[in-house]
Amino acid sequence: MSALTSLFAEWRDLLAWPWWLAALPLPLLARWLLPPARDGSAALKVPFGARLDAVAAAGGRGLRGGGAGWLLWLAWALLCVAAARPQQLGEPIRPPQVGRGMMLALDLSGSMSEQDMTLGRRTVDRLTAAKAVLADFLDRRVGDRVGLVVFGSRAYVLAPLTLDRDTVREQLGNSEVGLAGQETAIGEAIGLSVRRLRQLPEHERVLILLTDGVNNAPPDPMRGAQIAHDEGVRIHTIAFGGDGGMTLFGVRLPTPGGAAEVDEPTLRRIAEQTGGRFFRARDTSELAGIYAEIDRLEPVAREGKAVRPRIERYPVPLGGALALALLAFLWPRRRPA
Repeated sequence: MSALTSLFAEWRDLLAWPWWLAALPLPLLARWLLPPARDGSAALKVPFGARLDAVAAAGGRGLRGGGAGWLLWLAWALLCVAAARPQQLGEPIRPPQVGRGMMLALDLSGSMSEQDMTLGRRTVDRLTAAKAVLADFLDRRVGDRVGLVVFGSRAYVLAPLTLDRDTVREQLGNSEVGLAGQETAIGEAIGLSVRRLRQLPEHERVLILLTDGVNNAPPDPMRGAQIAHDEGVRIHTIAFGGDGGMTLFGVRLPTPGGAAEVDEPTLRRIAEQTGGRFFRARDTSELAGIYAEIDRLEPVAREGKAVRPRIERYPVPLGGALALALLAFLWPRRRPA
């Protein structure tokens, strides 16, 4: 059974529609099974009738195997082969694919509820502004595998690396301040993201980390940056948030005991150590510009799945069939003596 399956697979590689070969014996079947035409009407007696019968007999013998008959049979065989669509497998090629793996790490600590951002002429909290900009960023990441990590006191994966950007966008929309705790575990977010990015080639591993605070939970973020460097993960860090406090007549006033200032020096060192870039965004427009700049990073071209193109070869037997049919039509008939 396996030998038959293998043989059929080989035929499938050579002929797209091999069942057309079953039409090869049709002319023979028609000659054997169909009765000769008989005309019961009165015949006109003409002179030289015997001579005409001889000519007809000679023509019949030609179609059976002599003269132009062989050309017609061969033309029919080539026509059936052409109908079966002979093909040739070309050399394997790997079409290039453009894209990379990208993890988004979003801070959900308590300070992200600070309402010091403007979105659509209304004041919103930092998380709402970050969600709006990130959603627009995801719309442009066609061809990238994107994952989402959120962190507070702990870090959690909300969406693994996937091409389904709608799923990532949905998980992003469901994120809430305090979902992962009130602290800021930047080091754990880096470590978790690096573990998720290990499944990709080194030159495709990218982490974009957004936070508005200072790491105040273990492990040390610089230790995470060292691991990311060793694993070939490039980290772009974004320090996000205004100056905090409340506004009075359009002037922002600092609030005692307000949210801690973002740790720009640490975020800058993380980016420099891993070959990424550090950005500072104090409002929504600056954040949108940062993600637009990240979006312009050169994509990584990688080889796709190997494919073997099928080259159609049916024009060769089809042309041969037409040439033989024309030759049979022009074949000189033997004149009766």
